[in-house]
Amino acid sequence: MNKSNSTLTMVKPNGAPPLDGEILKIMDVAHFLRVPKSTVYKLARVGELPALKIGKHWRFLRRDINEWIHNRSQQV
Repeated sequence: MNKSNSTLTMVKPNGAPPLDGEILKIMDVAHFLRVPKSTVYKLARVGELPALKIGKHWRFLRRDINEWIHNRSQQV
């Protein structure tokens, strides 16, 4: 996996501190999960990984990714 200087965007409604609403890009999720970005694309495309597609761009909420990891770890 290539290293990238990906930036995380914080959602701050009305200037309030972020409430677990951190928006991640593909590379952020790939780095966070320690998988290739092609795996993230595939999981998002088939609906296994919680994601939102805006035009041609995928976006992920850190809260949803953490919950997804937690749920998968409970299945083992």
